[in-house]
Amino acid sequence: HRWRKSRLLCVIVANTMAVSASASLSKAVKKQYMELPQGDKVQAMYIWIDGTGEGLRCKTRTLDFEPKSIEDLPEWNFDGSSTYQSEGSNSDMYLIPAAMFRDPFRQDPNKLVLCEVMKYNRKPAETNLRITCKKVMDMVEDQHPWFGMEQEYTILGTDGHPFGWPSNGFPGPQGPYYCGVGADKAYGRDIVEAHYRACLYAGVQICGTNAEVMPAQWEFQVGPCEGINMGDHLWVARFILHRVCEDFGVVASFDPKPIPGNWNGAGCHTNFSTKEMREDGGLKAIEDSIEKLGKRHRYHIRAYDPKGGLDNARRLTGHHETSNINEFSAGVANRGASIRIPRNVGQEKKGYFEDRRPSANCDPYGVTEALIRTCLLSEEGDEPADY
Repeated sequence: HRWRKSRLLCVIVANTMAVSASASLSKAVKKQYMELPQGDKVQAMYIWIDGTGEGLRCKTRTLDFEPKSIEDLPEWNFDGSSTYQSEGSNSDMYLIPAAMFRDPFRQDPNKLVLCEVMKYNRKPAETNLRITCKKVMDMVEDQHPWFGMEQEYTILGTDGHPFGWPSNGFPGPQGPYYCGVGADKAYGRDIVEAHYRACLYAGVQICGTNAEVMPAQWEFQVGPCEGINMGDHLWVARFILHRVCEDFGVVASFDPKPIPGNWNGAGCHTNFSTKEMREDGGLKAIEDSIEKLGKRHRYHIRAYDPKGGLDNARRLTGHHETSNINEFSAGVANRGASIRIPRNVGQEKKGYFEDRRPSANCDPYGVTEALIRTCLLSEEGDEPADY
């Protein structure tokens, strides 16, 4: 009995996850306060992208009424010197409301407000890619560009170790985890379920989720979204994921290669179509777009992660269901290609194509803008045109 007890203790210690101190605070006590009436006031949580191009920040203000549209929301400001966005001597930055969602954490009538960031001189911050994306999307709105993005992520403990992995070793090799069921195959499903429902409540166009190839790695899909809505909905879905993980005391990582070695990386495969591609005979337009993409590979690699391709270089090796970062390729049903045409699209001669190059930590505004510039505006060369 003593041997079995000590062995059980060792197993428990080996699988103890590093979770945040906040996770141990009583949620029952918090619930008591969250159920208090708030009168006719509304809490609006303003969300923005910080100077890293991948981190999110937020703060809340009280409104005297429930806003019905973006026009009802006031501009705000913040200290950019504390978000890698300005110097301390001239640190005021402006928050311009861009998209509004229901708040799944405080619930109705409270709001989540995604914002653009402007500098003190009203010029866009360096990581405000939404402003040019919107301009480009408006130029092609008659073509009705649709996007669907497949966001992969990894659940980590606060020590950076993958959730559920042995503290001093590795789980069994990849194989049983993709779309897996069971405690020994699916690590952290509670987080996935909570995030899914929170996105549905908020009004995010989330359309699915699944466990991924590496244990503790998951994916959710957002779309189809038209134009600028793709970036807005994916960024808010990411924010909601970070907040859900915060409640559980763990971390959501969008690192494209969180664990080196024989483990899959994390991408953000982007599905794209236009009205012409979706109609009969649309395969011709799909093939034309792929031909244009093949001539502009370096530009797209630069646009597909926040470090100009350096993050993706760790992931796009030609192994683990990826293409090589230095080569462009396309094929039907080929998950080792840069661009995949789904088999049913090849058969029906219409539909969409999938760009498998964007990294998990890409900026969806940058990715969707690049696709429009190359495929629909027929830009060439390594630099974007200035309109």
